[in-house]
Amino acid sequence: MADRTITSSNAVYMLSISGLFDAPQSLQGFSADDIFTTGALASAETIMGLDGILSGGFVYVPIVQTINLQADSASNDMFDQWWQAQQIAKEVYVANAVVVLPALNKKWAMTRGFLTSFPPIADAAKTLRPRRFGITWNMVSPANV
Repeated sequence: MADRTITSSNAVYMLSISGLFDAPQSLQGFSADDIFTTGALASAETIMGLDGILSGGFVYVPIVQTINLQADSASNDMFDQWWQAQQIAKEVYVANAVVVLPALNKKWAMTRGFLTSFPPIADAAKTLRPRRFGITWNMVSPANV
């Protein structure tokens, strides 16, 4: 479509965490170079037989996403509270999210996410470095806006 662009500066990321932040919170203060990344998924499990015939099958796979926030982002507090609550409860809290990319006229609903990577403090160099959080999602579903 001719009306699509590659602009990401107007991306919207809404995150909710059951029992902590039940109402979706808009993440703010993304890193200048990386807002978020989602790695490629293994879309099939394959195995080569001794006779040289390849077999394949469907498998469910988790979806790992990283979110990069500037060291001074107020949204870091949400991740700090999420991690801290889990340490106190000795239990995990489940998240859901919606990402909207207006440039593509698309949105993605992400369900049943777990905080799987947590940097407890920003790396300090000449300036404070962005913090990179990891959430592993059960499902990511695209839709048109």
